Amino acid sequence: MSDDAEQQSEEIEVLKSIYEGDDNFKQVDAKTYQYKYIDGEKSFILEISWGPTYPTDKPSFNLDIFYNQSLLPPIKEKILSIVDAEAEQWLGCAMTYTLFECLKEKVAELMAEQVEEAVVARVEKIVIDDQVSQWLGCAMTYTLFECLKEKVAELMAEQVEEAVVARVEKIVIDDQNETKKPVEKKELLTKAQKRRAWDKAEIGRAGEKPRGWDWVDIVKHLSQAPHQPAS
Repeated sequence: MSDDAEQQSEEIEVLKSIYEGDDNFKQVDAKTYQYKYIDGEKSFILEISWGPTYPTDKPSFNLDIFYNQSLLPPIKEKILSIVDAEAEQWLGCAMTYTLFECLKEKVAELMAEQVEEAVVARVEKIVIDDQVSQWLGCAMTYTLFECLKEKVAELMAEQVEEAVVARVEKIVIDDQNETKKPVEKKELLTKAQKRRAWDKAEIGRAGEKPRGWDWVDIVKHLSQAPHQPAS
């Protein structure tokens, strides 16, 4: 057995012991291993494969698997650059565990860049679609690149502004709707209408009238009666 094969055999046992019970680690076969990195709702899988001369030579790194379909190319390139640079320092030594672990400290940073790259890609698409239609039939690559330089900051600011404006508009509209609610006006009744309303109220009380409604003002009555002198 060659030195590389012997080291591989020993490393397999070490990896099984270290990652026992870790669901993020997976042995695909005797020479291929995967590890899943998770940051909140975002995650990706790095796959490491040993060649016949590993660890004298670096292993192969793979991110082009179905699970990583949402991982953007610039982020893939950065991940591969990190593990490749780390592997250079460990040639001739068992390094799979070290390579998997070196990424753990960088997952949050990588996933934050993944979100930023996604926003930039969206901005680029908006600008390019707008400019291409204006330059059909002409050399336009330089123009498109320069246009992006001018527009990226503006478009990113507009995204924030649009969110704020939409919120303010909603508040104003809600306030206007509240203000425009019709105010109920009290109806002014004529004397005849008041009298009919009174009569209806009397009927509602089964015809009962308040005590004293038919009392006569004695003083007023005597003052209106003709005076007759005593005989």
